Amino acid sequence: MAVGDIVLGANQYGKAECRLVRVTRDADPARPGYHEITDLNVTSQLRGDFVTCHTEGDNSQVVATDTQKNTVYAFAQEFGVGAPEDFLLRLGRHFVGGFEWVSGGRFEAEQYAWKRIGVDGVPHDHAFVRAGTETRTTVVQFDGEEAFVVSGLKDCVVLKSTGSEFHGFPRDRYTTLVETDDRILATSVTAWWRYTELGLDYDALFTGIRELLLSTFAGLHSLALQQTIFAMGKAVLEAYPMVGEVKLSCPNKHHFLVDLSPFGQENPNEVFYAADRPYGLIQATIEREGAPAEPRAWATIPGFA
Repeated sequence: MAVGDIVLGANQYGKAECRLVRVTRDADPARPGYHEITDLNVTSQLRGDFVTCHTEGDNSQVVATDTQKNTVYAFAQEFGVGAPEDFLLRLGRHFVGGFEWVSGGRFEAEQYAWKRIGVDGVPHDHAFVRAGTETRTTVVQFDGEEAFVVSGLKDCVVLKSTGSEFHGFPRDRYTTLVETDDRILATSVTAWWRYTELGLDYDALFTGIRELLLSTFAGLHSLALQQTIFAMGKAVLEAYPMVGEVKLSCPNKHHFLVDLSPFGQENPNEVFYAADRPYGLIQATIEREGAPAEPRAWATIPGFA
């Protein structure tokens, strides 16, 4: 190949955002009509030897994106869904193991939570309401038969009405921000964590890690959002040895004290206006010192280089 030749670089393709709702009708055999629902948004992308499709229009090795979509729904019926990590691992192994020219892939899911509607104080058997805006996230990547699982959450909006300070920062001619020892700290947490093992109870781990992230946010007296997100990631790594590293992305949802002095009123940290932009964006990776990184696991994780 001569210098200057034009060749195909890295590529992948698949079916994006397959909306899947799986109703489990026999969730409790003792209660006819008692249902559980799993609501996912699944994206499947394959990697492998697809050169001639790009360069010659030869589709003989192209697993159609429609086939990938159909496989998502067929697997949901045949095997159920369970934890999104397990579902994506099953999907990825099918494509990597079933087509010799498929050498890997990226499989992503967002899971939307539903809560039972209460009727006369009792949760209804088969009526639900969407539970807020928070979304559970999972990305499974295959490199040959080797799989990497990265799980997390996004759009988890949290707020502390006190217990947060911000002061001691450098000042120059352009600095106008007033130092404070009592402020509202609010953010929308996007968190990803990488598992170093497979075959885990991913549902239980998600619940535990989420609770630990939130309790750490609530319990830490914060001197900066940077300090808070480091403490959140550190707590996860200390409690869960099967987690290799944690990435956090947290926009600072600023709440500014309203000046009521023109109206002859005091405002003792009670009335604020919420500013949606511009905002500080704090991102960090928290890892164990000396532990090897796994860049293949993190490839194309949204929001991080």
